Amino acid sequence: MLYMMMRINFKTILLILVVAVLSSILTSWNNCGNNSFENNVEWKTHSQHKDRTSNELGYQEIDCYINGGYSIGCRKEGDEVYIPFSFIHKYFEIYGKLATYDGLERFEWFHSYSKIVNPKGKYDSRGVFMTFENYNVEVRERVKCVSGSDGVPISTQWESQGYYYPTQIAQFGLSHYSKNLTEPEPYKKVIEDAERVRQDWIVPQGSLITRIYDKNVNSYVLKYATPETSASGISLRLEHVLDFVFKFDLYTKDNGSITVILQSREKKDVYYLHYTTSNIVLQAFNNHVHYGIGLLNNQWRRLTRDLVVDLHKGLNISDKTRKQMSRSKLKVIKIILSGSGMIDNITLSTSEHMEQFYDAARWFVANQNITSGGWPNPVRRKVSNGMAILEPGWYSSMGQGHAISVLSRAYYHSGEDKYLNAAIRGLRPFKVSSIKGGITASFLGKYIWYEEYPTTPPSFILNGFIYSLIGLYDLKSIASGKDANDALKLFEQGMTSLKNMLTLYDTGSGTTYDLRHFTLKTAPNIARWDYHSTHINQILLLSTIDNDPIFTTITERWIGYMSGKRAAHN
Repeated sequence: MLYMMMRINFKTILLILVVAVLSSILTSWNNCGNNSFENNVEWKTHSQHKDRTSNELGYQEIDCYINGGYSIGCRKEGDEVYIPFSFIHKYFEIYGKLATYDGLERFEWFHSYSKIVNPKGKYDSRGVFMTFENYNVEVRERVKCVSGSDGVPISTQWESQGYYYPTQIAQFGLSHYSKNLTEPEPYKKVIEDAERVRQDWIVPQGSLITRIYDKNVNSYVLKYATPETSASGISLRLEHVLDFVFKFDLYTKDNGSITVILQSREKKDVYYLHYTTSNIVLQAFNNHVHYGIGLLNNQWRRLTRDLVVDLHKGLNISDKTRKQMSRSKLKVIKIILSGSGMIDNITLSTSEHMEQFYDAARWFVANQNITSGGWPNPVRRKVSNGMAILEPGWYSSMGQGHAISVLSRAYYHSGEDKYLNAAIRGLRPFKVSSIKGGITASFLGKYIWYEEYPTTPPSFILNGFIYSLIGLYDLKSIASGKDANDALKLFEQGMTSLKNMLTLYDTGSGTTYDLRHFTLKTAPNIARWDYHSTHINQILLLSTIDNDPIFTTITERWIGYMSGKRAAHN
């Protein structure tokens, strides 16, 4: 018995030793290039490490000393040394992944995580805006929600409470305009229009519903009323899947709400979206999400809501760790009318891009400073140490340019002068220096620059400047007479600056985001690859308008940087 126990203990001890050795080797290899790189571990001499030769595997584990400052674990095979890619990724900002094709595994290496999109033809100010058909602005993390009262995004980029950010609102509008041109015709289902499509609504005792002719809209509408004490409301049961863009025309006299109930098709969880005639922005309690749609004041208004986006934004307030549900796992099961008023043209569809585009266009008409022509940014913005803080009310060349691009398309599509007039007024900040509250700066007293952030000293941000040029070109193409000439003059003035200053952003291996290294005498602010590719895509677009050879030369070199090419050294 004692002998058997000793044998068992000996085997156990041997197994523990083997596991410990293997664990040490694997830990050494797996940790290559992570914490040892970031925490700058102290120098180690090779004599401090055990010989880790592996005849069976044909390699030897050795230490690599990096620039005389720290070491990482590497492998030596013959005369070749292999360095962990985790270290290379962090040290050189190189990207890679394992991929399998036709059953064979290989490693793919990328210098850049972004892509270049070559224009399909000459840029059209009436058509798709760059590659914005791929944008989904409303689902971004820095978007709190889509406002119930205005139908445009509320940003949290620089202030957690939420505010209207003109640049983001314009991108929302331009993305939906572009999607309308590139996506298939949406599927639409009319739920109730009080004429051809009439539903059997469930009307509790004390409530009433009738269909009447309204001269204001020249059609039949659904008139309803529920007592203030009613807890159920007038309801309509549905079993609707896949189409979650909810559109309806509403007229109310008193406080009320439209509630849409969704259900998870798998877990059967129920969610309530309440659109109330109030000024709240967004509130959420458990599975109840409330959006204020404002006080309608006895006027008809059309509301367009993406129910899935509204649900996710609401649930995210109460639980930021909650996973988002895909559209395929939800269904609409009920609509409830509460209060009193009239409703018409209730539809559910896959998309309503032009409705959402016009929500943005109308916002720009309603929220422009008529005197200055600008759309103010209502938050403080600190761009960089050494630059004066931008106080609320500042204008942005990118915001102005984007807004003009929205309004030019709205005028082209609708023919309504209010959009053109607002776009023309939007030129005024381009004629005022940033020091005096406009957006124009001067480089060395020679070249005019339109500032995305009108900082002191100027920052000369490249992508925002080019976006403003595109807006000027859009207005020049849509307007006529003096207004078109004013936009053209500003556009050509900016193009002259761009052609003469573009190479200042070239680092020899990438681009800079701005010129703070010149104005602040600091280190360059290197552009991330997504900004670098944006620079290229913008210049490629401009090259379809202006065939100056500098654009071809610059884009070819900058595209090469994304594949690891570098400018020659001496």
